[in-house]
Amino acid sequence: MFGKVAVLMGGNSAEREISLQSGEAVHAALLRKGVEAEKIDTQQQDFLEKLQNGSFSCAFVVLHGRGGEDGTMQGLLELLNIPYTGSKVLGSALSMDKVRSKRVWLGLGLATAPFKLWKHGTNAEEYIKAFGLPLCVKPVYEGSSVGVSRVNAAGEFERACLLAGKYGEVMIEPWIIGDEYSVAILGNQALPSVQITANATFYDYNAKYIAEDTQYLCPSPLTAMEEENLQKLAKQAYQAVGASGWGRVDFIRDLNGDFWILEVNTVPGMTTHSLVPMSAKAAGLSFDELVLEILSVTIGIESSIDYAKGTKA
Repeated sequence: MFGKVAVLMGGNSAEREISLQSGEAVHAALLRKGVEAEKIDTQQQDFLEKLQNGSFSCAFVVLHGRGGEDGTMQGLLELLNIPYTGSKVLGSALSMDKVRSKRVWLGLGLATAPFKLWKHGTNAEEYIKAFGLPLCVKPVYEGSSVGVSRVNAAGEFERACLLAGKYGEVMIEPWIIGDEYSVAILGNQALPSVQITANATFYDYNAKYIAEDTQYLCPSPLTAMEEENLQKLAKQAYQAVGASGWGRVDFIRDLNGDFWILEVNTVPGMTTHSLVPMSAKAAGLSFDELVLEILSVTIGIESSIDYAKGTKA
């Protein structure tokens, strides 16, 4: 049904190691399901030659961050006429750009925190006056909380900006205190949400991929109405930036119980710590079945599963 699948992984971004883990897991799942699949690390100089000469029917993109999740690899696959998993060029590029995606959401009246771009030479007072403390300092174009800092005092501000600045443009937001939630999207449906409580300062890179004490609840302890409203907001945020195929929308829930959109991930992690497999399990899908569902969406096969109810139809 799927032909020969290229699993694109690795790459050169700050999230390379997570991409390699995700790629290994996806490749192993495809083999267990009897699908012919080949791993391709796009960091290698001959990756383009392998893509062109490999007789691939489609590509499973598991490249996180720049060079794989930002529309560049999607554009290449379009030129090579190879169908691929996940969002198309525009949806990938827009979702990767936290500033422009937030401008879209704000323009539509969707709940996301206000922000300012950091300008070299400006001090903390300008941002504290606008947002108060604590502040969130983050790179505009990175994922997996790479380069993100919580600033609790003015004296911490410059160091946080310089750290985030290693990855390009820097944005400043108010730090919203609360638990994080994540909603996976598969095809046109939302999967059961995940509530995340990190014992660290926040849900950072270590809490996401290394720590064993991060707590995940899936399905999350929301009422049926809260879950329905969160899934609705997730789909609105996802569709607004042109995302498609599969992805994940991340939120923070403040102390008043209100949800705020953080970002859309168009190539979520597929590791043992990853959230989409967690949501899929709650929807009755094993990891291997999830991988096949993602491929099925790519080639236009409609699912027979009602993900929102967390059960197979």
